[in-house]
Amino acid sequence: MSIELDEDYRPSDDEAFMNDRQREYFRKKLNAWKDDILKESKETLQHLADESQNHPDLADRASSETDRAIELRARDRQRKLIAKIDAALKRLDDGTYGYCEETGEPISLKRLDARPIATLSIEAQERHERRERVYRDD
Repeated sequence: MSIELDEDYRPSDDEAFMNDRQREYFRKKLNAWKDDILKESKETLQHLADESQNHPDLADRASSETDRAIELRARDRQRKLIAKIDAALKRLDDGTYGYCEETGEPISLKRLDARPIATLSIEAQERHERRERVYRDD
């Protein structure tokens, strides 16, 4: 069953939380984000393959190696992000998407729109960050 959404559709607090339209909106948003990341990854791999030439100058070689390390770190972060996107898509399928993992309360639509992979409400996230700070400062 496919839900058609208007291009200008945005989830609203005036409708039932995580109704079919909202779930379809977030599914499309997550899939588009994932597709963009995968496209960037392919471009990076192509760039790295093109750049694998030997640089006779040591400074050029060092600069190239640094650039390569930065790109690989960015790819690793994006690989982890794809795993989070996949987990969010799975939560959409099993009906738990949009609900805080800690409290079970709905996560605000504004938060989900800004960070569609969010698993905690703002309040739970702030508590989590405060606890992290306390333990880190010990």
